[in-house]
Amino acid sequence: MALLKNSEGRPEIARVQPAAAIPGGEFQIYGKNLLRTERPRVTVGNMPASLVVASDTYMVARVPEGASVGELVVENGEKSSRAWICDIGVQIADTLHPVANPAIDSKGNIFATLSGSRGQKTQVSVYRIDLNYNIRPFLTDIMNATGLAFDGDGMLYVSSRHDGIIYQVTPAGAMSLFAEGMGVATGIAFDLEGNLYVGDRSGTIFKIAPNRQIYVFATLETSIAAYHLAFGPDCALYVTGPTTSSFDSVYRVSPAGVVEVFYRGLGRPQGIAFDIQGRMYVAASLRGRKGVVRIATDGEAELFVSGPGIVGLAFTPSRALCLATNSALYKLDAGIQGKPLI
Repeated sequence: MALLKNSEGRPEIARVQPAAAIPGGEFQIYGKNLLRTERPRVTVGNMPASLVVASDTYMVARVPEGASVGELVVENGEKSSRAWICDIGVQIADTLHPVANPAIDSKGNIFATLSGSRGQKTQVSVYRIDLNYNIRPFLTDIMNATGLAFDGDGMLYVSSRHDGIIYQVTPAGAMSLFAEGMGVATGIAFDLEGNLYVGDRSGTIFKIAPNRQIYVFATLETSIAAYHLAFGPDCALYVTGPTTSSFDSVYRVSPAGVVEVFYRGLGRPQGIAFDIQGRMYVAASLRGRKGVVRIATDGEAELFVSGPGIVGLAFTPSRALCLATNSALYKLDAGIQGKPLI
């Protein structure tokens, strides 16, 4: 059926949400005169994007693989819109298997896991990606490397969900056992006093003092895994554990170990990070749209980055955002300063 011709002509983009995406993510495009043909066209950096929804005032376009330049243009069959500038995350590493946040040292080197399925032995446990995005093996012989965190002295800590061990690693890659008996050890994070917190998939959160004494810090409901941990600007510990629900929560644990719901309404929330302004970024879906959700200090939530399979994130010293999917790493030039982790 022929579409009615709109006399106004040139398509006009009024706004695009969210502001950023990685390949496979989706941009929602609002405007007018977007559709004057049965075959409208959207390009992202001169690469054709597939259309999920198309109407004269609203479109949803999926970012194509290989896109790196965020100039989004709508062609309505007769004319083209002015380019709308979006931010596109660029892949910097692949053939990985992160299951939590990457870790970034003070120089900007990125560390990410090749975790493998439960009980799977991988040839490399942790990779190091330098500032030129050269990727090299850093650690081997850790079964199911899971959580990563640096302490104030630049030592890397790695949890294993296979054997419940926390490993301590020097900058040169020398590894030693730091603590064991942590159950199904997953997320890890340091507080300002140098205590290490370890999430157990059963919902227990352990606290390991600098002298290696171990305490039970808090316990979540047994149905909630303490899989991802991060400290907020209020010195509280924030915890997520994805379930099959589309209405999961982010939990806040006070310095005294009191657990409360901080935000409810996310699908499969995973890795967490904070910026210097105190805003939370969490890998999750919001109202059915996957990516990174930003939660402001007043509790307002918005999709900040669109993209499939994001499990973790971390801010770099250069104000970029490093995004980990379940197989790759992406760098997004967000221009946002992350909250110091130590």
